[in-house]
Order: sequence, then structure tokens, then C-alpha cells
Amino acid sequence: MNIIEATRDYEAWLGRHVALHGPELDHKHAEMAVKGDLLPFFRGTYYRWAQHWRERAARWSQAPRVLAVGDIHLGNFGTWRDSDGRLVWGVNDFDEADDLPYTHDLTRLAASAWAAKPSLDLPLSRVRIARSILRGYRQQLASGPHPFVLEEHHAALRTLAMAAERDPKKFWKRLGKTLDQPPVKPPPEVRALLLRSLPGDGETVHFRFHARVGMGSLGKPRYLALQQWRGAWVAREAKAVVPPAPDWLEGLQRLRGDSEDGSAPNGDSSANESRSRISEILAAVVRCPDPFYLPGPRWAVRRLAPRCSRIDLETLTGAKRLECLLESMGSELANLHCAAPRTRSALARDLDRRGKNWLEKAADQMLELIEDDWQAWRRR
Repeated sequence: MNIIEATRDYEAWLGRHVALHGPELDHKHAEMAVKGDLLPFFRGTYYRWAQHWRERAARWSQAPRVLAVGDIHLGNFGTWRDSDGRLVWGVNDFDEADDLPYTHDLTRLAASAWAAKPSLDLPLSRVRIARSILRGYRQQLASGPHPFVLEEHHAALRTLAMAAERDPKKFWKRLGKTLDQPPVKPPPEVRALLLRSLPGDGETVHFRFHARVGMGSLGKPRYLALQQWRGAWVAREAKAVVPPAPDWLEGLQRLRGDSEDGSAPNGDSSANESRSRISEILAAVVRCPDPFYLPGPRWAVRRLAPRCSRIDLETLTGAKRLECLLESMGSELANLHCAAPRTRSALARDLDRRGKNWLEKAADQMLELIEDDWQAWRRR
């Protein structure tokens, strides 16, 4: 199965879970073919990464399994306010959470930084990128999990979180442009979730289709609610929740009759209806939760605000600054992977037996496969 066939089959499978938005998919396909920038393709094709990992990465998959992020990449980190109003940083998208070898998340994070190097002009070599991530991961395994609260600690992350690009005036001006779009009527379930999460009593709520956001989720239903409350804007987003991409692969296996349990093919690649793992991974990790992030079985609702969003990749400049950020990203992955002390010990032992160059080799192998797919996609 090539990238064209995989994309067609995955999107057909996805369409059996949610009503896909055709213009958004067309935009995604065009972005995936942008010349000279592999990163949009990388971010938009986690399903293909998952397929390559299963079929081609056996060497790296023999490792302890954890409840992993899955679709981890440089843009999958951001900030939020906890219940006490403190600024917190960490992974903020768990749509593809699944049971995977811990090596999977480390490999994908390193490969995403490599994919971003040309377009973002990242001032670190591939070796330094990989070793920075591993250094942070090892340090957190040794110390035990703890949240990244950006108050008196983590000055470099706090600087990124308070960057000019996230100035409230600029943020709301950008988000307010969505009001120029036609209003929409979300499904009753979505409307009720959004209204319940907003603070206003009786104030007008503007509903819009939240378009052109992210890459991996383009095409999935995504609704925005904007409201003027006591003199300023507040906003919420509802995003459709679907099973992780490996569930699509399980369906393909059943179609071929080669599933691990020996079950016969059932002719339906959507048969695996396993539930999202978002709530499960959030319950397991040591972190200061976002009180406004409400993941459900069908929809996830979150607050949108200047300090409650992803950190722009364009701000990742300066070698020392970037190295510090990559170490923090590695540490955050360890936070998510090692909630139990016994798990921490198993991961540390496995890391020790791998040697110092395994991550560069794994990321290089996987990124080469993705680059081949990207070239094939651009030639289609």
C-alpha cells in the first residue's frame, strides 16, 4: 500500500466515525504537497507513520510499552492555566494516545524536529537534537515525574509562553476574524457542551466552524464558540474525538485475515470501535490539569486564550534556547510515560542497553520513509 492508497483508505475509515469536511481535506492535501517543507506532511500523516512503525520498525519496537502520546511532534506542546491560575506547560493534544513502546514517542519527537530544521532554520544538528531530547527524558526518569509549572521555575519556557506572538490583543484580533465567516449550527450535543463550558449568562454566543487549524485534525468537525462576557471575549472549541490511527491498521489486518488473534476478515476496516484513550492518559499522568479541558467519548472541549494554546514553532530560535526546550520536551514525555516507579525502572534499564546512538538511527530510518512518501505525494 502506497501513501496515496493509505490516505484514501484512512480517510474513508475516518469518515465512518465522523462527518468529514471536504474543503478542509482538500486544503490539507494541498498543504501536504508544499515544496521545500516536509513538516506539514509529517504532521498531517500520523496514520502513515503508524503504519510504517508497525511494519518497518521492529528493531525499535522491542521495548517496554506505555500509554503513549502517539502523534507527538514539536507543535504538540503548549500552555494552560491550572485551577489556581498558574501557568503550566506540557503536551496539550492526546488525540492519538495509545499503548505503544516508549521508543515510539521519542523517535517521533526527534524526527519532527529534524523535519522542521530546514523550514524553521533550527540551529542544532540532528545529533544534538536527539541527545537533548534523551537527556531530558533520562533526567526525568531519574528524578520522577513532576509538572512544568512556569512560575518561579523554568524561566526559558516562561519566556516562550509570554512571547509577543501570544499578546492578548493580537490573539483576539486573529481569533475575532472568524466572525467574518458565516454562522453555523453545531449539532445539539456540541452546542450543549460549548454552552455549558462558557461563563456567560444570556450573552450572545457566536458559533463558527473552526477552520484551518492544525494539520492532523484538518477535515474533522471542529466548532468554535465566541462570547463577549463582562467586557471581553471568551472562546471555547469543540473537536471531534475518534479512535487512534492504529485502530485503522487493525481493521486492515482483519481485512487481510492476518490479525494477531487469528480472527477471520470481516470486510469492514471500521470494525474496531475502541474508545479514545484521552481521558485515560490524563488520569494517569502527574500534571496540573487544565480545568477547562473536557475530553469526552465523542467531543473534546477546551478553552482558547492567549496563554492557553500551542507555542508557535516560529519562536524556536537560538541554539541554547532550543536545546533547553528539547530537553524539556523529553522530560515531559518521561512525565507521561513513567507515572509508576516500577515503569520508571524498566524504562531506565531499557535505555541503558540501547547505547547512545539508537535514537538518531531510529529517527533517521522513520524520517526517510516519510520523506519518500512526501515525494510520492507531491508527484501524484
